[in-house]
Amino acid sequence: MDKLKPETQLVEGGRRKDWRGRLVNVPVERASTVLFDSVADLRASKPGLGTYRYGLQGTATHWALSDALTDLEPGAEGTALYSSGLAAITTALLAVLSPGDELLVPDNAYGPTRKFCETFLKRFGVSVRYYDPITVPDISGATRAILLESPGSLTMEVQDVPAICATARQHGVVTLIDNTWATPVLFPAISAGVDISILAATKYIGGHADVMIGSVTATAEYFKRIQTLGWDLGHAVSPDDAWLGSRGLRTMGVRLKQHEESALRIAKWLQERPEVGLVLHPALSDCPGHEFWKRDFKGSSGLFAFELKDAADVDRARYVDALELFGIGFSWGGYESLAMPVDPVRTVSKPAAPNLIRLHVGLEDAEDLIDDLDRAFATVS
Repeated sequence: MDKLKPETQLVEGGRRKDWRGRLVNVPVERASTVLFDSVADLRASKPGLGTYRYGLQGTATHWALSDALTDLEPGAEGTALYSSGLAAITTALLAVLSPGDELLVPDNAYGPTRKFCETFLKRFGVSVRYYDPITVPDISGATRAILLESPGSLTMEVQDVPAICATARQHGVVTLIDNTWATPVLFPAISAGVDISILAATKYIGGHADVMIGSVTATAEYFKRIQTLGWDLGHAVSPDDAWLGSRGLRTMGVRLKQHEESALRIAKWLQERPEVGLVLHPALSDCPGHEFWKRDFKGSSGLFAFELKDAADVDRARYVDALELFGIGFSWGGYESLAMPVDPVRTVSKPAAPNLIRLHVGLEDAEDLIDDLDRAFATVS
């Protein structure tokens, strides 16, 4: 599989014949109890990929998705599945942190991740230090792990992932990345030096706004620890959700190309509007960290933000309310376009632009979306 192009891996990954038989797709296998032929067989069983033991450890439906996601990350040992992207992030962090450790977090991190760091981890005895996302952070003697998010949530800064990982490795520090925006198709994070790559598979993997699922793909040094902790905490993904994840994966390659094409067209159109200030899209030259995106990424996806210039919050709300083809709601990565006002929280650095509106450009015709955005400007002109 590692010799195939990513688009082919998306189609072929996880579809082992011993799991699917004569079918094209691995079927949905729903199970809690798995029956053994004898007590000796039960006692000899060990949970893992391809081994039926108990529903918590999965069936072929789960293994197919895990196997396919692992194939997309050269150098990975395996992939564990979770009931949401946030569950994947929090479990991965808990797997590598202990009381007394320090965690470095980019100042543009996903809001719920930041909340987990500020509440649970601090109560757990882990100190959290935020760093400017466009720098290589200083590592202290207590630093145990560095979290990356590239591009970052809301403000889209692209990090110098290889440089941060190289520095971390010199100090024996583990690196984790939220790679949801790019997926391994556009940025194979483990090849770039990351130890643990996390996805909110709810988004581009699922692709249809109808499933909650997360994944953690890791190197051999960390995978067993992460997988075992997930089981110990009782994390499980329903077979139906795992099957929807696999189904979405098959078309993700072509969807990402369409997301990229339409989002770039709209981002460049917004750059020409007098009502718009900075457009924060990693593929645009004035986006912070663009040089790292250009060097490391194979493309861009559909999520970016733009500044509504000289506007108050009421103007942003009025603008978003006026949109007809862009829905208003959390999440992104599905076929539908979304828009919402966003206000980044920062500790050590300032957002690149105020008065932000985040767009996720879906699979609708780009010209129709531009017409919708154009009409909405009349409400704030």
